[in-house]
Amino acid sequence: MDILNSPEKIRETDPAGMYDKIYNFPEQLEKAVAIGTAIKPNLDYFSGIKTIIVAGMGGSAIGGDLVRSYLADKIKLPFHICRHYRLPEFVNKDSLVVISSYSGNTEETLSALDDAIRRGARIACFTSGGKVAALAQKNGYLLTELPVGFPPRAALGFSFVPLLFLMAKLGFISSVERDVAELIKGLKICREQYSANVETENNPAKLLANRLYKKIPIIYTGPELIDTVGTRWKGQICENAKCLAFNNQFAEFNHNELVGWNVIDSYRSKIIVINLRDSDDHERIKRRMEIVRTIIEKQGVEIVDVFSNGDFSMGRIFSLIQMGDFVSLYLAVLNNVDPTPVKVIDFLKGELDK
Repeated sequence: MDILNSPEKIRETDPAGMYDKIYNFPEQLEKAVAIGTAIKPNLDYFSGIKTIIVAGMGGSAIGGDLVRSYLADKIKLPFHICRHYRLPEFVNKDSLVVISSYSGNTEETLSALDDAIRRGARIACFTSGGKVAALAQKNGYLLTELPVGFPPRAALGFSFVPLLFLMAKLGFISSVERDVAELIKGLKICREQYSANVETENNPAKLLANRLYKKIPIIYTGPELIDTVGTRWKGQICENAKCLAFNNQFAEFNHNELVGWNVIDSYRSKIIVINLRDSDDHERIKRRMEIVRTIIEKQGVEIVDVFSNGDFSMGRIFSLIQMGDFVSLYLAVLNNVDPTPVKVIDFLKGELDK
C-alpha cells in the first residue's frame, strides 16, 4: 500500500505537525497581514534611503529574497540580500538595513546588525525575540515582533508579508494589500488538491514525491520572478525530507554546469531534474529549457516540468512554493523521517558556540 494514502502514517511520521504548518500557510499569511498593517515606521528616520539590504540566513532570508524577486519590476531602489557576517561596502547612512532573524539569535545576522550600527545605517528588525529584539529595543530601532513557535522555514509568511508592507509604508512601492488578499484566497483553494486526504493518484504533490523518492533532485528555474523558488524547493527538501537537493538557474548554468551532464554513467539513475517554469519566463529562457530537456533526456535522466499557476505574479510565486512545501513533507514520510528537527544544524551551532 502507498503509505502516502494513509493520513495515520503521515501523522505518525510528523509528530510536531509540519503538515499542519504547511496546510495552514494561508492562515499564517492572514496573521502576517495584521502584523504588517500594524507597522508604524518613523518616516523622518527612514527618509532619504538610497539602498535596501535585507540581512538574514536560511528561512529568514528567503522571505527577503522573495520580496526582492517580486519587486524587481516595481521598485526603483537597489535591493540586496546579505547572507554574511559583513554587509556590502556600499552600505552607509543612506541605506536601509532590514534585520531578518526569526529566532533573533542568528550568528551571522547579529554580526551584520553590528556592522549596520557601525556604519550608521537606518535599521528595521523583524524577529520573534532573542538578541535582535533586545538590541532593537535598547537602540530604539523599528521592531516588528513575530509569533513564536515556528521553525524559521515554516514562518515564511511572517518574513515575507510584513517586509512587503514596510516597503509600501515607506513609499517605495504601492499598496500590496489587494495582491496579498488574492494570494490567500487562491492558496486556500489550491491546498485542497495537496491535502493528505487526497489519494496519491489524484494528488500532484504526492505523485511528485514518489518520483523523487531515493533520488537527488536538481532544480532549475529562470533568473527572474521564480529564481528564489528554486532555492526554497532545495531548502525544504533538504530540511524536511532530510535528503540532498541542488538548484541552479537558466541561463547561467548553460555556460558551465551543463557540460557536466556528459559523464554521469554511475549515477544517472539517482538523479531527477525539476524545471520550475513560469508563464512570464523570457522567451529565450523557454527555448533554452526545451533544448536542455532533450540533452538531459538523452542521458537517460528523468526530467519533470512544474508550472506556476495564477494570473498575477505573487500568486504564481506562491503556487510553486505551496506545492514544493507539500512535496517535501510527503517525501519526508516516504523517507520515514520526522520533517521538523534539523539535528545536524543544531549540532553545528553547538560546536560554533564552544
